[in-house]
Amino acid sequence: MIREVLKMGDPRLLVRAEPVRRFSTPELAQLIVDMRDTMAHLNGAGLAAPQIGVPLRVVIFGVRADPRYPGIEEVPDTVLINPEIRPFSDEIEEGWEGCLSVPGLRGWVPRWRRIHYAGCDAAGRRFERTVEGFHARVVQHEVDHLDGILYPMRIRDFSRFGFTEALFRGAAPPPEE
Repeated sequence: MIREVLKMGDPRLLVRAEPVRRFSTPELAQLIVDMRDTMAHLNGAGLAAPQIGVPLRVVIFGVRADPRYPGIEEVPDTVLINPEIRPFSDEIEEGWEGCLSVPGLRGWVPRWRRIHYAGCDAAGRRFERTVEGFHARVVQHEVDHLDGILYPMRIRDFSRFGFTEALFRGAAPPPEE
């Protein structure tokens, strides 16, 4: 089922989400289906449960090659529950981000370039990955939602924040997280 995505300004987006304590439940399975349906409907790269009003530490993400975003690196479809992130180094990389909760806007956001993340899948099986570039950016963006952080809160230079059509003037913008 496609769910309404909360927009920046809704106080529910600023709350720290609670850990998932029970896995392989019908409720968790339905939440993940709804998140996938919603993300696909809106052509997003990722979605966090708090964005649809569910205060649980659940994110999904995945990006396939898309002619609208030439050269974008693919990110495997992933369900990440109760995530933990740590930087692999202090190296920071800035890049454009958008968000389904901040529609029509993009911003230049600093993120760790390479991270190690861990968490559980829907069945509660733990997994870990070390990633970099766009994959690392997507994970950090989505996990921020679980801590009540929206990407504009991370922007350093507001001259690089604005409406997509004004910033990119006919060029393809980056995908929305």
